[in-house]
Amino acid sequence: MDPVRLPRPGLDSVEESMRRLLDQSAEQARMIDDLAAAPAGPRAAGMPFAGYPGMPAFTPPAPPPDPKPILELEGDEFEDELDTLTDWVDNVLMDVYGAEVTTAAPWCPQWQEHLDVVAWLHALWMAYQQHKDAEAGPSGMFVWHRDFLTHAMAHVRSPGGPLSACQTDPDRLEHRLLRGPGLSARSAARDDGAADDRSAS
Repeated sequence: MDPVRLPRPGLDSVEESMRRLLDQSAEQARMIDDLAAAPAGPRAAGMPFAGYPGMPAFTPPAPPPDPKPILELEGDEFEDELDTLTDWVDNVLMDVYGAEVTTAAPWCPQWQEHLDVVAWLHALWMAYQQHKDAEAGPSGMFVWHRDFLTHAMAHVRSPGGPLSACQTDPDRLEHRLLRGPGLSARSAARDDGAADDRSAS
């Protein structure tokens, strides 16, 4: 067989393509060497080269502030949180889940005056926010109904619960704070001892 001979212009284009490929390969080798020599910087998922020269530095987002139980808040912070909680209780919780007021399920139009009820409903509301979030998955709201709503409402509206002396008839508004148990005997004795010390001095 006779050897295949390419015309000169064809050879020139093949040589040019080979030169370009060799140049690109050399440039890639230089980039790999530069990356290997660069100091390691902060990295994040989806940003494998963050922290390398020429790449934007990754700054993680600031975590959201930890929500505090409402009874740990004071002043305007407490009042603002109570206003937001009231909107949710009135427009979501009781509007949807507030069964008729009876002696078996009392309620109070001034529930904000019952600090234990405020604490229960605030915890229920925080759990609601957590479980309706997309990260809770499709079953998030079911978990909230099963583990939080049912238990909290059973306590708050139980016949012997914190609202048992309040409204038990939908047509008769009523609000009364139950008297708490007071100081334990140990605390009372300690307070009496301190008072005796003060009177003796």
